[in-house]
Amino acid sequence: MVEPVVKLKDIAYTYPDGTKVTVGGLDISIMRGERIAILGANGAGKTTLLLHILGLLSPTDGEITVLGKNPYKDFKDIRKDIGVVFQNVDEQIIGPTVYDDIGFTPFNDGMAKDRVDMLIKDIAQKMHIDGLLDKIVHYLSGGEKKKVALAAALVGNPEILILDEPFNGLDPRSKKELIGYIDELRKERYMTIITATHDIDLVASIADTVYILSEGNVVLKGDPGAVFSNREEIERANLEPPILTKLFRGISDEGYDLGIPKDVDEAKDIIINALRE
Repeated sequence: MVEPVVKLKDIAYTYPDGTKVTVGGLDISIMRGERIAILGANGAGKTTLLLHILGLLSPTDGEITVLGKNPYKDFKDIRKDIGVVFQNVDEQIIGPTVYDDIGFTPFNDGMAKDRVDMLIKDIAQKMHIDGLLDKIVHYLSGGEKKKVALAAALVGNPEILILDEPFNGLDPRSKKELIGYIDELRKERYMTIITATHDIDLVASIADTVYILSEGNVVLKGDPGAVFSNREEIERANLEPPILTKLFRGISDEGYDLGIPKDVDEAKDIIINALRE
């Protein structure tokens, strides 16, 4: 029987200021190679959840395992297997140049220079930033910094990639490029990808399974189409459904039930087929 790479049940954490955050309700079970989106309004517990998976927090209650281990107690054992891109990439950029930043972790882990050089150039080429390797990171555009942070997270070939609001501040073209890079590398390396995002219109493009957090509880789990069809729970979680969901719900309310498409291509096919009938 294949074990999940992440298992989480009814965790709670009390911050130093006394604030208690819980993530309960439905259990979270994430399989290898799965793409997960975590959605929730501010204060729902998304950041607390990610910090526990990363091993940066230890729950005061509940259970969590990552790659079969306790991520907090066994942090040193699993840290190389988890890549992360935080919401504010400026806070995680360390190296003065793009080359230095991408290679920071493998260099500090004592990997041979020739090996690190090969890894840096390989990931930079795949992400089309090989022309930036000698550039000073802090002078790059927001989209370029995101790519550098992603390259640094991926250079060690992690089993799990965690993305915290990765599309914030990016224009539509940069978002599309970033999604393309992530998905291509996921297929090549069979990584598990966990994304916390407010960009609900992109969820169908980045996730196989969606978890909805509301007031510290996982209230919904399923594929994007099934989750976004649950109007009551989405509204109760203080979230707006994707624009396509709202559009096709409006059409349904007028007496034309065409279903709910998961993305623009499926919406196009539904409309064309309806017009042909």
